[in-house]
Amino acid sequence: MLLLLGSVNAQPLTGVWRGKINKETGLIGRSSQLELKLVRNGDSLTGTSYYYSSTDNYARYQVKGYVNPFDGTVTWWDEQLIDGNDKSAENKQPVSTLHFVTDFNCPGEGIMKLDGEAEKNNEPGQKKIPVHLNKVDDPIFEDEWDFVLDNFSRGANDPSIIDSIEQMSISRKTVAEKPQMSPKTLPPKEVKPQPAPAAVTVKTAPVKPVTKPVMTVEEMFVSRKKVLVTEIPVSGDSIVLNFYDHAEIDGDSISLFLNNTLLQKNILLKATPYTVKIPVADLGDSNELIMVAENLGSIPPNTSLMIAYINEVRYEARLESTENSSAMIRFIKQAQASKLPVQQ
Repeated sequence: MLLLLGSVNAQPLTGVWRGKINKETGLIGRSSQLELKLVRNGDSLTGTSYYYSSTDNYARYQVKGYVNPFDGTVTWWDEQLIDGNDKSAENKQPVSTLHFVTDFNCPGEGIMKLDGEAEKNNEPGQKKIPVHLNKVDDPIFEDEWDFVLDNFSRGANDPSIIDSIEQMSISRKTVAEKPQMSPKTLPPKEVKPQPAPAAVTVKTAPVKPVTKPVMTVEEMFVSRKKVLVTEIPVSGDSIVLNFYDHAEIDGDSISLFLNNTLLQKNILLKATPYTVKIPVADLGDSNELIMVAENLGSIPPNTSLMIAYINEVRYEARLESTENSSAMIRFIKQAQASKLPVQQ
């Protein structure tokens, strides 16, 4: 069970990530594509990266990194050059190796992103490079890590297997062709005899998959049920609201509506607070703050911890939002809230 739980928590990061990166100078000598294969082992990361302008012109690095359990950031770097067939790879000398710091987020159902910055190792005062990678289903470059990625939830997440694949990757020699390796030879599949085809066959039109329309946050707000979590009395000059991810940091993002008006959207929940300040003078006697889940993260439902500071009094609420419901907090000005119990 522990092994299965570890696999579930690691799987959102484990996989193939791809995007464009401007290396300015280095392996390809201009802006190039990056394909990253990440494998999570606890809070550690390993894998491989390909910088390429085409499948015939690439450089491949061993990757090391870690996940920060406090703020959820994902950090990795090019540890050493493994192979490639561009000019800078011929002498096996690392050129312009990069160090990445990104946030993991899920802006929509089935969409996962790593967004952040990269900088060149051992070069102080340099300009940071924006990084935007999307998780994809299949790699362009085949190598020994594909076995781990394809079988991660079926036992390939074992640390001893990951270590052996890592050593196999480091010990590779430089090759001029796209790698075609497999860490394990599988027995051939048994071929069962097929019955003779019928004399008459009926062709049917292919059924197109039904895709869910992408909703705007405004449509999510209107269509979902609002569930009252608590009422909080208001006094003083302002309300200070801090929002945190209330469970494992898994890419939850939310939008906030105040009195039916969009207040803020695309809020990525982390272990560090996202702060919103609301002047009390802008509020009516009774006010509704709605938390709408833009996604459910990798571990549904979307949960957040809201800590409010009002006139030096601390209030706390645990909010949960799904595809069918949104969490509501009602703020009532003190004259209207004199009979409400104070929740500290």
